[in-house]
Amino acid sequence: MPVLTPGSETVDLLWQQFKADNDQQARDRLILHYAPLVKFIAGRVGANLPSTVENADLVSYGLFGLIDAIEKFEPERGLKFETYALSRIRGSIIDELRGLDWVPRSVRSRSREVERAYVELENELRRAPTDEEVAARVGLTVDDLHDLFATVSYTNVAALDELMHGSEGTATLGDSVVDRRLAAPEEAYEGQSLREAIGGAVHLLTEREQIIVALYYYEGFTLAEIGQVLGVTESRVSQLHSRAMLQLRGAMTEMIG
Repeated sequence: MPVLTPGSETVDLLWQQFKADNDQQARDRLILHYAPLVKFIAGRVGANLPSTVENADLVSYGLFGLIDAIEKFEPERGLKFETYALSRIRGSIIDELRGLDWVPRSVRSRSREVERAYVELENELRRAPTDEEVAARVGLTVDDLHDLFATVSYTNVAALDELMHGSEGTATLGDSVVDRRLAAPEEAYEGQSLREAIGGAVHLLTEREQIIVALYYYEGFTLAEIGQVLGVTESRVSQLHSRAMLQLRGAMTEMIG
């Protein structure tokens, strides 16, 4: 079997065979060819999940998204398949993870209270509230609030994807960044309102939180690497990341209605 490379004549031929003749052998070879993309995305999604979540399970969830992407992809549109498939694969993984729900209901309920507190205090104070102000609003100590950040940090990947979930698939904050070298008008149209909502919410974060969001979702840094950049521990980065996600979720929920 010849080695397939992106954009090679062999890959193009497989796409032609599958789309023109519904050739299932060509479909299976395309799945095998793009399988490493699933492993990559599963590794990124699983980086902040509990150790009880097996990477092999994430890969199997993502394969459903890959198959769906292959079957729905339209090569004649001129889009890069990897770009098209990324959000579908991640969305498939996230959909399955939601069903696991390893975070206690009481913790989810409390995190929603914190989200609402951020929105209310930001509206009242016209600035980002401090941890002390948020803790006082929801009846927690600052230490308890920080413990909550640590607990919900496992759900941040899923939560951020949930904000982007729509009828055409699922995308993350990173997916909302437009690569202007690619001609993808339908994707730009699909994500326009979402990007506007994110842009309107990000300014509520502190400068350090904005840096963390940018490095983590735009540049692909790990939490440990961000900690080295900022000169703080990985656990502190995780805490700040959790706080930023709660603020963004609360703000975007209000904006989107």
